[in-house]
Amino acid sequence: MELKRVVVTGLGALTPIGNTVDDFWQGLISGVSGADLITYFDTTKFKTKFACEIKGFEPTSFLEKKEARKLDRFAQIAIVASDQAVKDAGITKENVNTDRVGVIFGSGIGGIVTFTEEVTNFAKGDGTPKFNPFFIPKMISDIAAGHISIRHGFRGPNFAVVSACASSTNALMESFNLIRLGKAEVILAGGAESVINEAGVGGFNAMKALSERNDDPKTASRPYDKDRDGFVMGEAAGMIVLEELEHAKARGARIYCEIVGCGASADAYHITAPHPDGLGAKNVMKEALNEAGMAPDEIDYINTHGTSTPLGDGAEVKAIIDVFGEHAYKLNISATKSMTGHCLGAAGVIEAIACIKSVQENIVPPTINHFTDDPDLDPRLNFTFHKAQPRIVRAALSNTFGFGGHNACVIVRKFS
Repeated sequence: MELKRVVVTGLGALTPIGNTVDDFWQGLISGVSGADLITYFDTTKFKTKFACEIKGFEPTSFLEKKEARKLDRFAQIAIVASDQAVKDAGITKENVNTDRVGVIFGSGIGGIVTFTEEVTNFAKGDGTPKFNPFFIPKMISDIAAGHISIRHGFRGPNFAVVSACASSTNALMESFNLIRLGKAEVILAGGAESVINEAGVGGFNAMKALSERNDDPKTASRPYDKDRDGFVMGEAAGMIVLEELEHAKARGARIYCEIVGCGASADAYHITAPHPDGLGAKNVMKEALNEAGMAPDEIDYINTHGTSTPLGDGAEVKAIIDVFGEHAYKLNISATKSMTGHCLGAAGVIEAIACIKSVQENIVPPTINHFTDDPDLDPRLNFTFHKAQPRIVRAALSNTFGFGGHNACVIVRKFS
């Protein structure tokens, strides 16, 4: 069977540095930090008092008040990102067969805000169960995919992907494969995460995963800097419309780029730490290149997982040098988490959007907040420090790695 070609025809995003794709992209190439003191809860007794929150988002500006109350925040932002992407792609019930349009949407944690509120309220009571009837459907990770399909009447493949911080990249991969195999003509793929609450921040603090640079939040996310001390929590939602090429052409869709290869692997090493030699990262990049039928020197830009953790950054760099050899020194590499923070299950999709825009605009977004070189990282690599760099970007690769040793990556290429 001949595999179908898959292109990107629509984008949507809400991020800590912009609530539309255009604003997000301008924030990236301008080197804007989304980090600031947390406004969602009282952080007085917490070790970390800052995060990358979405600014200026009022759900009732997009959703009916009654509808918004039935949704956890992660689902609210998921729906808004999907609305943006559907509009951007020009999809209507008249120009697609809704039975052949799917939604595959990931979240690493799901409705933790709802879970925390409901369990806290129960614990404060007299032991009588008085849970909100929407407690379970607000909390479960798959519910965003369900709401999006209901909202738009899309009856194709519909499910959630959960692989921690790799969730939305795995959602892209699943969507890519289903379209290539002819199981769907269009799939909305992406992810959302909103865990900036007492349980989310307290839990990651207990793991010693978060930066505690409370005196300087804007510069706390420091991928590849010698003094990095952990990641900065972020929240975001992103959606990418994937479409079978001939279907897109038939309805006159605008094509951003082509998705040409994906990869997935496991570290099989540790529940939170990466393999120290980047073994899983190396395997996943090789798999994606092999599927795309591309040589390493055909990649111009890598958006790294780059979380600003001491172990993770170094392991990924080792893997890049191993896979790309001498070409590694001709690549642009950047960690956009230096601006958005780590948006967990949504990280993969918003970073894939950054790669898509980079291919489209021929600009590589920077890694900001670099102050001191890490002697353990090869200084010959171009980490795109400080400022965006113009260059022809024929193809870009996006890496995302999750707790549990889950690794995923996707390659996007200029469409021709």
